[in-house]
Amino acid sequence: MKTANLAPRSAVMAPRADMLQLAEVVSALSAALDMTDGQPVGHSARCCWIGMHIGKRLGLDAAELHDLFYMLFLKDLGCSSNAARICQLYATNDHDFKRNSKLMDHSLGQVLHFVATNTAVKSGLATKLKTILNIARSAGNITRDLIETRCERGAEIARTMRFPERVAKGILDLDEHWDGRGHPLGRKESDISLMARIALLAQVIDVFHITGGRQAAVNEVRRRAGTWFDPQLAALFEILAKDLSFWAVLEGQDIEARVFALEPTANRTPLDDDLLDDIADGFAQVVDAKSPFTSGHSKRVALYSDMIAEELGMEASRKRWLVRGALLHDIGKLGISNEILDKTGKLDEDEWRAMKNHPVLGEHILSKIEAFSGIASIARNHHEKLNGKGYPNGIGADELDLETRIVTVADIFDALSADRPYRAAMPTARALSIMSEEVGSGLDPDCFDALAAAIGRLHKAKDDVQQMSDASLSHVCT
Repeated sequence: MKTANLAPRSAVMAPRADMLQLAEVVSALSAALDMTDGQPVGHSARCCWIGMHIGKRLGLDAAELHDLFYMLFLKDLGCSSNAARICQLYATNDHDFKRNSKLMDHSLGQVLHFVATNTAVKSGLATKLKTILNIARSAGNITRDLIETRCERGAEIARTMRFPERVAKGILDLDEHWDGRGHPLGRKESDISLMARIALLAQVIDVFHITGGRQAAVNEVRRRAGTWFDPQLAALFEILAKDLSFWAVLEGQDIEARVFALEPTANRTPLDDDLLDDIADGFAQVVDAKSPFTSGHSKRVALYSDMIAEELGMEASRKRWLVRGALLHDIGKLGISNEILDKTGKLDEDEWRAMKNHPVLGEHILSKIEAFSGIASIARNHHEKLNGKGYPNGIGADELDLETRIVTVADIFDALSADRPYRAAMPTARALSIMSEEVGSGLDPDCFDALAAAIGRLHKAKDDVQQMSDASLSHVCT
């Protein structure tokens, strides 16, 4: 039964894109990439600190350093695209798998130990042995395919966000090795993008420094110089490693601010509304690539949100920020394992607790950008309900702004009308009927009515086009 509508609070004033810095936006959103790649928060920023110092010692010019700066932050853009496949193949947590794989050098002994300890971790011995045997039969192809998917997808997303081709090429070559034994193409020595050679070195330095300290990082670079790493770059790091101030910042609390200072100001990319839209769209693609059941979800929620806002007469600038918020509303899901996201059965208590945490993770990422406070609240509250029975905080109507109410309606409609691991997609009429039962108690009546009206208009337009097509065809036939 519907209840009287409760007027939503006014949304935060939409800031202008030119009030933001591209580095600030990319750095904050890169925290989501750290999560989905199983790395401690700040991995991308630390890699940027390491890689930029190596690039400067190499003598790169300002334009090259600019591209290196963004490539280091965005190197893992494609990392979500193979998460579901990893879970399926290895029957394990994709975050743990990815984190542990960074400590492996692909020698036979390490590979065998890694597969044995990271495959079917929660399964019985019979399942574990069967899974390992299946992997062993095609291990080389599996590794190449997983890396190829990640690298190609990451490069493609970087291009859609209008970053220079040098950035995309660096992402594409990230897993190639100096000796030609990397993936996916087996590029060798100078055929590998310089950006990728620096980024791979920086990545390994950070991983081993975090897990074992300064000397562990130095030792690992020495061990892989000439095989994984460009010997010249490895030698530059040996010199850099003697600088105590380099390590002090890397281990400090203000590393993000110090990293921002490394961006070449003369080559700084202006951040306009169109670029901000492209960046939001690009990260939405990263989110949706994590699970086959969420493919296109963020874009559809953004579309439905835009349609609802149009029906409600929302002004253009405010609606533009709403759409960005809708695109990024699920960014916290990058911190949830595909073991949970793709599970076909009912989630247990621990799994459900983890799933309910994704709005918190989303808010944490977006709130790192002060001007994103409005869309950070969308990420945090899009599973809340007017009656206070939602999650994660159980807040009610008085604390839910119009943007969040719109995205909530759009999100639920898409969840019902698209395929999910546990059920097939519902017809539009059935989805709207189910939602109508929550109107007034859980869902905002005005937002629901606006969605229903917009969907009705879409169906009518579709029918009109079909009738015109049929009429034209009939005229040709006669």
